[in-house]
Amino acid sequence: MRYIHFLTITVGVLSIIYSYIGWRLISPAMMNPVWKRIAWATIPFFIFMPFVPFFFRFRGIENNWTDLLSWIAYLSLGFFSILFTLLIARDSIWLVIFLGKKILSLFSFSHLSNPMLGGTVDPVKRQFMVHIINSGIMGLAVLLTIYGLFEANRRPSVKEISIPIQGLHKDLDGFTIAQITDIHVGPTIKQGFVKKVVERVHGLKPDVIALTGDIADGSVKRLKDDVAPLGDLSAPHGIFFVTGNHEYYSDAEAWVAEMKRMGFTVLMNENKVIMKGNGTLVMAGIPDLHASRFAGHPSPDAEKALLGAKQHPVKILLAHQPRSILDAAKAGFDLQISGHTHGGQFFPWIYIVKKAHPYTSNLHKHGKTWIYVSHGAGYWGPPIRLGVPSEITLIRLATPNSATS
Repeated sequence: MRYIHFLTITVGVLSIIYSYIGWRLISPAMMNPVWKRIAWATIPFFIFMPFVPFFFRFRGIENNWTDLLSWIAYLSLGFFSILFTLLIARDSIWLVIFLGKKILSLFSFSHLSNPMLGGTVDPVKRQFMVHIINSGIMGLAVLLTIYGLFEANRRPSVKEISIPIQGLHKDLDGFTIAQITDIHVGPTIKQGFVKKVVERVHGLKPDVIALTGDIADGSVKRLKDDVAPLGDLSAPHGIFFVTGNHEYYSDAEAWVAEMKRMGFTVLMNENKVIMKGNGTLVMAGIPDLHASRFAGHPSPDAEKALLGAKQHPVKILLAHQPRSILDAAKAGFDLQISGHTHGGQFFPWIYIVKKAHPYTSNLHKHGKTWIYVSHGAGYWGPPIRLGVPSEITLIRLATPNSATS
C-alpha cells in the first residue's frame, strides 16, 4: 500500500509537470494540428517511462537493453524537469509584469503596450514572438542538460572539512575519515566511474574509509565487476560500510556479503573501537531507516549500535539517512556521517529534498551532535547535477582548541 501511495503521488506530480509543459509549449507552437496532437500523445509516454526500468529490474531483467532504456528514461526526465523550471521562471516574470501594468493603470498611468501581455499588438506577431522565446527556452534546457550530464559524470571533487569534537584525545587530533556515499552503480554508472572514485580516495591517505550506503542499483550478479574497484580500497584503521535504502531494492543480503568479501567491515547496529596512540574512538553503524520494511532485516537502533562502547569519549555514527540524527543525538553520538539526499542534484528537486529531510548537505549541529551530509559521489535517476557538485568528503577530527586556532 505504501508503494502504491508513493507511485500515485509521483505520477500525479509528473502529470502536472508534463501537462504544464504541453500547455505552454505545444499549444502555442506554430505547427500543423496533426503534429500537435502527436506531441500531446507523447506526454503519457514520458510520464510513465521512468517507471519502466524499475519494472524490469524488479522482474530480474537486467541487460544492455534495459541499461539503454534507463538512459533514455532518466535523461528525458532530467531534461523535462529543467524545461519545466525555465517555463515557470519565464511565466513568473510575465505575471509580475502583467500585475505591475494593472496596478499602474489603476493610478491612470499610460498603458504601455507589451507584446507578451496584451495591448494592441498584432496577434500574428505576438504568436511569432512567443514561438521565438519558447524556442530559446528549449535550447537553453538542452544546454543545461548537457552541462548537467557533464557535471554528474566527471570525477567527484574532494571536500575537506574540520569538525571540533569535545573530548577528542590529542593523539586523534587530525584523524581523517574519507566518506564515500551514493555511488549508485547501475544502468548509467559503471566501472570506469568507480575507478575514478577509488583513485581519488587513494590520494587522500585517510585513517578510515566510510562508505555510507547506496552503492548500487541492481543485482550483485549484474554489477559485481562494476563495483570491483571498491575492493582495492584500504586504510590503516579500517574500511566500513552501512546499508542505504537502495541495497534493499536489490537483495541487501547479497550486497552485504559482497562488501564483506571485498574487505569492508559491515556495521549493522554494531561498532568497532579504534585506537591511535592513547586515543580511542567508536565507529558505529546502523542499517538504513527503511531496512525493517523488508522481511528479515533489522531496524536501525542507535542505542544498540553503542553496546559495549559507551564508555569511550568519542562516538561516531555511520547512518545513510540524515533523519537518523534524531536517534543518534538521543544515544549520545558526537558525530553522524550521512548521505542519501544528493543535495537534491538539481532544481526543482533540491526544494523537494529540503522539505523531506532535516538536513540535506554540509555540516550542522543538532543539539550536541554534529551531522555531516554529503552530496554523494554519484547520482540517482536523471544523470544530471546542476549547482550541487558530487563529492568525496575528507572529514578531519579536531580538538576544540586546534579547530579554533
